[in-house]
Amino acid sequence: MNLTSVMLAYLAAGIGAGLSIIGAANGIGKLAASAMEGIARQPSAGGDIRGAMIVAAGLIEGATLFALVICILLAVK
Repeated sequence: MNLTSVMLAYLAAGIGAGLSIIGAANGIGKLAASAMEGIARQPSAGGDIRGAMIVAAGLIEGATLFALVICILLAVK
């Protein structure tokens, strides 16, 4: 491998990692905002909404972690 392809792999890994983090932050932000709005509208359902929000946030973070692992593998290879 020449130096240009290595540099492009690092660049692609950095861009991919950045985009996955931005997407996850956007998704979790919208999720939390919607959950807070739902709790404000119906406080009695706060526990159910909070539980669903935590599960969804965990799924988003899991997908983001998977994307970051792919980016690291791309940079190392």
